[in-house]
Amino acid sequence: MHVKKDDLVEVIAGEDAARGKAHRVLRVLPEANKVIVEGVNRVYKHVKPNRRNPQGGRLSLEAPVAVSNVMLFCPNCKKGVRFGKKITPDGRKHRECKKCKGDLGTISSAKANIAKK
Repeated sequence: MHVKKDDLVEVIAGEDAARGKAHRVLRVLPEANKVIVEGVNRVYKHVKPNRRNPQGGRLSLEAPVAVSNVMLFCPNCKKGVRFGKKITPDGRKHRECKKCKGDLGTISSAKANIAKK
C-alpha cells in the first residue's frame, strides 16, 4: 500500500476531491484496500439513547475511502504527486517526489527487512 498512517494525502476522486488540499491519514485498512482520512467522507451514525448519551442523536464519523482515490501530498509542490522509492547509502528506503525530488518520508529500513529473512 502506498500510504501509511499520519501521511498527508490529497483526495483526487469523489465528493471530497479538492485540488491542492492536504488531509492526514488516520487509519489504513490494508485488507479492504481503504484508508480513513481526516475530514473526508463524513457520514452520520444515529445513536439510540443510552446511559452515556441519554439524549441520543447523530455522530459524525469518517468513513473509509478507496486508496486509489488518494495521492501522497508533496509539501514542496503543494499538490498530490506520484512518487518513487529510493534506497539511501545507509540502507533506508525513502519515498521521493517524481517532480521536485523532495523527500516524502521513510518507508522502512532495508537492513531490517534483510534481517527478517
